[in-house]
Amino acid sequence: MALTASLTEGQVLKGPLDFEDSPLSRATRQPLMLGLFLNLQDITFSNLPTSNSWTFDYNAELVKRADELGFEIAFSRTQWLPKGGYDGASSLDSFIALGAMAAITKHILLISTIHVLYGPLHPLHLAKYGATLDHIAKGRWGINIVTGHRAVEHEMFGWQRIDHDKRYEMAGELFEVLHRLWTEDENFSYEGKLNPWSISNGWITPKPQFGRPNLVTATGSPAGFDFAARHSDLVFVTSPGGAHIDSALETLPAHVAGLKARAAALGRQVKAIINPMVIARDTEAEAIAFADAIEAGKPQPGTRAFATNNYDSDAYAWRGRGDPKHKQGRNLGGNIEIIGSPEQVVEKLVGLKQAGIDGVQLNFYDFREDLEYFGARILPLMKEAGLRL
Repeated sequence: MALTASLTEGQVLKGPLDFEDSPLSRATRQPLMLGLFLNLQDITFSNLPTSNSWTFDYNAELVKRADELGFEIAFSRTQWLPKGGYDGASSLDSFIALGAMAAITKHILLISTIHVLYGPLHPLHLAKYGATLDHIAKGRWGINIVTGHRAVEHEMFGWQRIDHDKRYEMAGELFEVLHRLWTEDENFSYEGKLNPWSISNGWITPKPQFGRPNLVTATGSPAGFDFAARHSDLVFVTSPGGAHIDSALETLPAHVAGLKARAAALGRQVKAIINPMVIARDTEAEAIAFADAIEAGKPQPGTRAFATNNYDSDAYAWRGRGDPKHKQGRNLGGNIEIIGSPEQVVEKLVGLKQAGIDGVQLNFYDFREDLEYFGARILPLMKEAGLRL
């Protein structure tokens, strides 16, 4: 028997947060979730030396250490850029790399960034890959859904850039179909209306363990928020006011509240996460001096460094950068910047929690060294402040 389906408009799809025993539900019981935002690429934000490496071994060790420290989430960007788009020759694919880490970790959620419209990957591929990784990771694997904001990335796949809002409509159709494949107990057929694929007697087994894999969306636009409210569990938000922490704390509350209200109107909940660059030393003066040294080594405009490449983008999320109404950061990496002593870092993390943020995906200038410092000096203070159980 096959189900030849039209998707139900307005249908709310059950996800991991609807299961109390899912890894995601356990993670969200922390007052403030902790994550790592890995660099699986050669990226140079400064010539100040670091231990950082794009290699799988380096990043796998980071994720294992974060798992030991009790972190809940790890993921990385994936980008499709031409030669010269990265600072070096190498960039691992997040889909494969994070999936592979399931075998060497125990508790941490592993989120693979996937450009879901490029190619395109057929829904049957994504459904089967996702169900397989869900079982390998025991419900800890998920997708960071990217529709592509740079024209150069669409062009690499032989497309012209798709209109911003239409991309989310196409992704909405895709994920409604994926959910059907992950949950139907009969063969499933569907003719794509917005996407160039069809399914005849599609069948996926085994099914994911908690309705579907964990889903994350990075967005800041109305269309993106509408998509995330319907389909995602975690929403990777950007400060509307720019990278300075004071501007972020001023502008995030209304931004996050609007997102969560969209989900609540659909009978759903979403959790908001954000990406701070944390630069911490024993004293504020030492942290500022370190930030100054990083800034002094930043690549100059016009060089072939990733940090200075401005590929054409229609993303909404970064439009607050440069707005004279708000304090702007140093552009040292991350979406926002937290610079100071351990006590000052925790104070700002408390502020983010009060602004509606449910988790932080941390960037560090030197991932190996700074993660150890965070675990030793900042994590105990977070527990004292009620941010960690």
